[in-house]
Amino acid sequence: MKRRLLVAAGVAAALTGVAACGSDSSDDKKDNKPAASNAPAAGNGKTVRVWLMKGSAPDDYIAALKAKFEADHPGAKLDVQIQQWNGIGQKITGALASNDAPDVVEAGNTQIAQYGASGGLKDLSSKVTELGGKDWLTGLSDPGKVDGKTYGIPFYAANRVVIYNKDLFAKANVQPPKTRAEWLDITKRLNTGDQQGIYLPGQNWYFYSGLLKDEGADIATKSGSAWKANLDGAPAAAASAFYKELQALGKAAKDGDEKTQPEVLAADGGKIAQFIAVPGEAETIIKSNPALKDKFGFFPIPGKDASKAGAALTGGSDLMVPEASKNQDLAYDVIKLINSDEWQTKLAQATKQLPNKTTLSSAVTADPGGAAMMEGAKNGFATPNSPNWASVEDNNPIKAYLTKVMTGTDAVAAGKEANASIEKTLNTKN
Repeated sequence: MKRRLLVAAGVAAALTGVAACGSDSSDDKKDNKPAASNAPAAGNGKTVRVWLMKGSAPDDYIAALKAKFEADHPGAKLDVQIQQWNGIGQKITGALASNDAPDVVEAGNTQIAQYGASGGLKDLSSKVTELGGKDWLTGLSDPGKVDGKTYGIPFYAANRVVIYNKDLFAKANVQPPKTRAEWLDITKRLNTGDQQGIYLPGQNWYFYSGLLKDEGADIATKSGSAWKANLDGAPAAAASAFYKELQALGKAAKDGDEKTQPEVLAADGGKIAQFIAVPGEAETIIKSNPALKDKFGFFPIPGKDASKAGAALTGGSDLMVPEASKNQDLAYDVIKLINSDEWQTKLAQATKQLPNKTTLSSAVTADPGGAAMMEGAKNGFATPNSPNWASVEDNNPIKAYLTKVMTGTDAVAAGKEANASIEKTLNTKN
């Protein structure tokens, strides 16, 4: 989910100052005592290893971060190692179980539950207040918690918005809508002749889960030790009914997903009025079809009423400190620096992703796509916080459920079938 949403998009930063563990050296333990007050931890010849994922931060940001950290911690070195997304789950799991783990690790926000359940992460709950956690985007902070303890600190985020063709909107004399009803109305007016009102594949479960949230339900909820899926009730039926009505105002396949969307939009020649994606997808389309340059605008997915944007499934990353880190105090200082308003703003402006706090909206106001994302992120949420969620996505029954509803199957019947699959996976004991 992380890569599809953040590059899309798809996260986060900050950790806890505690005494080092995993070292047999009494000198190491002395060197790594938590710094008094807010003073930086002592460097003392230590190398702090940080795993960041490819594409999360540009080279110049990393170089500047390294220079700042090392200036603040004389004698310390910051070694940022870029990791590939392919195979990262197994690599992080192995590192957390080892005696030579990196000091800071980036992970997709939907992966924290899996790593937290392993027992290999430092509990950072005591640092949330100091790091301004009350202002974190909930779509990043909520999945950073496992059983009430915070293991992941928000790094950066992204979510889907509606990208629209400004020329087609002007020609139809319509404005970006504020409510679902207005959205349907303008999309009907834009859906004329060979022009599509919207390009919406039938299996965009990210978008659907936001509609479901706005109807008052989550994909799945936990009661005691058991998970229950919620695709067979009235909220799911209302969400799928709206999705079906909107999806019919275009020509996207009812059994299609987002994989081919950039190619379709680039080849379209400007006859699609709207589509749902992270803002960066517009740039990808323009690269393939330069004639579309300056044609796109952005607005948040509309809510049921105009009081707030529609709920947005948030993708991104959190930062974690392994229990086996030998430099936990220095690791916390790295995360504290990244979490600061200054460095969050720098990252957001360099990557056109979202900073980790709602109070940093000004960091993206100059970027129309970022501004639209932030409005959605204020009403953001995450997938069910289960170590087994990745397995649900591997054989995603929500996508099959949506196609069945789009092609005429009763929503309740299709929902019961999807529920059974989701619950079986989420309730499997590892």
